[in-house]
Amino acid sequence: MEPIDSLPAPVPLPPPVDVLVARLGRWSAGRGPLYLLLAARLRRLIDEGALPPGTLLPPDRRFATALAVGRTTVVAAYDTLRQEGRLVRRQGSGTRVAPAALVTKRLRSAGTGAGTEARTGSGAGAGAPRVRETSNPLFLHLLEAPDDVILLSCAAPDRAPDALAEAYRSLELPVGDLGYHPAGLGALREAVAARYAARGVPTGPEQVLVTTGAQQGLALLARLLLAPGDGVLVEAPTYPGALDLFREAAAVPLPVAVGPDGVDVAEAVRVMERHRPALAYVVARFQNPTGTVLPPLAGRRLVEAANALGVPLVDDEALADLAFDGDGPWSPLSAYGEVVAVGSLSKVVWGGLRIGWVRGPAPLIARLARLKALHDLGSDVPAQLAAVRLLDGFGPVLAARTRAVRAGHDHLRAELARLLPSWSCAPAAGGQTLWVRLPHGDGVSFAQLALRHGVAVLPGATADALGGSVRHLRLHFLAAPEVLTEAVRRLAAAWAEYTPGPEPGRAALHAITL
Repeated sequence: MEPIDSLPAPVPLPPPVDVLVARLGRWSAGRGPLYLLLAARLRRLIDEGALPPGTLLPPDRRFATALAVGRTTVVAAYDTLRQEGRLVRRQGSGTRVAPAALVTKRLRSAGTGAGTEARTGSGAGAGAPRVRETSNPLFLHLLEAPDDVILLSCAAPDRAPDALAEAYRSLELPVGDLGYHPAGLGALREAVAARYAARGVPTGPEQVLVTTGAQQGLALLARLLLAPGDGVLVEAPTYPGALDLFREAAAVPLPVAVGPDGVDVAEAVRVMERHRPALAYVVARFQNPTGTVLPPLAGRRLVEAANALGVPLVDDEALADLAFDGDGPWSPLSAYGEVVAVGSLSKVVWGGLRIGWVRGPAPLIARLARLKALHDLGSDVPAQLAAVRLLDGFGPVLAARTRAVRAGHDHLRAELARLLPSWSCAPAAGGQTLWVRLPHGDGVSFAQLALRHGVAVLPGATADALGGSVRHLRLHFLAAPEVLTEAVRRLAAAWAEYTPGPEPGRAALHAITL
């Protein structure tokens, strides 16, 4: 038998071109020739081990189209790295990361495999790869050093209300308390439970888990309920951060299209009947990114079908309070049956207040608390105490935020109509984003050109596991009016320069599932 040490190393899978483009981040926002900026960012990915030895890089023309640059830019960048010994270019074999670029120290090689590893499982997609780091521009832009790029990619309030600072000034830290509360402070669990009770959903504190933002709530649910190869029903398009988590779990998305009234419930029921997914994830109210609202009768049918088929249904309520018309208390999907709800204060109050929650059956919450204890022993106690204060007088805070987001929505739509009249987007009734359709081209390549004009936008394909939404962009309207005006001016300048490549087809599904 051949010794293990002599066996050839497995050849890493080539990253899909849109995933590689996303990993490059704001590569073109610096100073200097584009080919040197591109070479510098590729060099970093190689040296970090994100592009391990043997990785096949995209062909020159295809990479150039995705980056909205000329082919000579990609050729020059590849040649620069070839001269450094980091790439090997051979006629007929393409461009690969050179063996000499192998990182020898174990700590630096921990990320090799381009962020994926093959796993075997049962269910809808046995053998689906597990992703260990994000390639989502939504998050990657947050990891970049501050610069003059206007971020319309990540939607969260850019300033905290005075009430948050006042809540911190007035809080009193507990005495005789270790500060470890994996399930959350009792006072905050009771306050969140009371919110659900006020909406007609009787809830006890034992049914609430406090999390470090809604993202952690979704992460805990994915880790607890999903195994590699399991199917997950998702909307198409949907919140890209949730798709990242399902990819991390090596689950297989089962996408269902979103229309003017939210997810296609009839199709969702058929998917659940056919595949019995391990989880169904929806954003019923002010859907992210389209802003649609699922009608009550459709919501009831979805909940009843999921309950009858034994499919855990997760409703992401992070945006649910942000109704422009101040429609008062609303009925969550939990009012119609057993639903796991995920909520947050980050969208109403401030992104830096990392307080979220999961509301569900007490046995599930107990299991999630044990899992959370394994990871962080509990969320920040001062932040939880501040959240209790905020929820006690939440009405004025919410009213002020909804006035601000409605004004931002109206301003952004007016600026788009003035400077980019060929773009189309329906008005939203709430939430934080517009779902914009381009008249031609594709969102991935245009986003690259927009970066060079100083605006970061989220391509629609990033949010769509069906492979659609290629011509869409997600733009948030939370910035100050003057910032939104400048952002649209820059987008208009980028659009005037934009020359799309070949007519886009549907985005590759593996761009989402790998």
